[in-house]
Amino acid sequence: MNDIKLPLADTLPINANDVRQAANSIAGAVVRTPLNKSITLSSITGAECFLKFEIFQFTAAYKERGALNRLLALPKGTKGVIAASAGNHAQGISYHAGRLGIPATIVMPEGTPFNKVKRTEELGARVVLTGADFEAATQAAYEMAEAEHLTYVHPFDDPLVMAGQGTVGLEMMDDQPDLETLVVPIGGGGLISGIATIAKAINPNIRIVGVQTEAFPAMKERMDGSKLAGDNISIAEGIAVNKPGERTQQVVKELVDDIVTVSERQIEKAIVTIMEIEKVVVEGAGAISLAAVMQYPEMFKGQKVGMVLSGGNIDSRMLASAIMRGMARDGRLARLRITMMDQSGALARVTRIVADIGTNVLEVRHQREFGAISLKQTEMELVVEAKDKEHAMRLVHALEAADFKVEYALTV
Repeated sequence: MNDIKLPLADTLPINANDVRQAANSIAGAVVRTPLNKSITLSSITGAECFLKFEIFQFTAAYKERGALNRLLALPKGTKGVIAASAGNHAQGISYHAGRLGIPATIVMPEGTPFNKVKRTEELGARVVLTGADFEAATQAAYEMAEAEHLTYVHPFDDPLVMAGQGTVGLEMMDDQPDLETLVVPIGGGGLISGIATIAKAINPNIRIVGVQTEAFPAMKERMDGSKLAGDNISIAEGIAVNKPGERTQQVVKELVDDIVTVSERQIEKAIVTIMEIEKVVVEGAGAISLAAVMQYPEMFKGQKVGMVLSGGNIDSRMLASAIMRGMARDGRLARLRITMMDQSGALARVTRIVADIGTNVLEVRHQREFGAISLKQTEMELVVEAKDKEHAMRLVHALEAADFKVEYALTV
């Protein structure tokens, strides 16, 4: 495929040749991840869905690409590198710096989960915990870089990092040249800048859609002047950025066709959907492309859509919560509060009905002492597992038909 020169290409921080050069530089040191069509997701969404599995990188995220491209460009004699990150950038730097024999320091905010600290240290980096938040940690990293003569590696606003991330898009276009739309997560903008640069050079008519969580809509606000007032609480930690890059904003402004925001609820649903259908685990940022296609189906219906599963590093407890909440949304979990007469055999009647309907009890609590019901009554709370919402409602109706008073919640 020949690159097509775009207007303004020479005025942007990177061009298609930078991405191709990055691909040559990092070849063999990062995984060339597959781009697979999902028949089931295509059926569900109405779009022809192609998934780019960046979760198969060694550190389970695309960040390795840009980190390695930047490290390979360091001059001989570099004393070491430093970065501020508590996530995938930290691991990408640590892993490849260790391979190349370059000392690496990662500055993380105080309170960073122990598992992230341990994983980064296991990859060979020195970890410094300082600062109440990411901005404070970043400032500390800049100060340490100057004091210790280290090279600071920015997580997204660096041309070499942007070009390295763009190799994701180059592989997608090589594997599926007729893609019509690419849906890409946006935090600071490094990934979408690199992908848009190479994809638009190969096919100027391809549509690039960026996705942000409603909690962190910074890039969208800067592009269209909106004031969306995100609450800064998100499951998509990998794109939880309040200040996108200056260089990345230049590229996004010229080459990205649209930016949409999706709800936290939709991101949760996408995590569970990918896990159940594709049998892989993705983090919030890794699921957000599918979340956008699910939340705005008319934008993508009938098109060949490429989506980046950008990372798979999700906290186990968060994943477990997402799974259980997803089951509740689908009606596969139901919480019932059953009021009954406080007399012999009442509990047995309830459990017999549960068994007859074929649902499964996960939790049970029997209460007499608390509540405002009559002294002659008692309450029982059940969490039950059902096949679907219709199955759960059959249980509710059967209990009501047996003269039990039932309050129920099928969603969260």
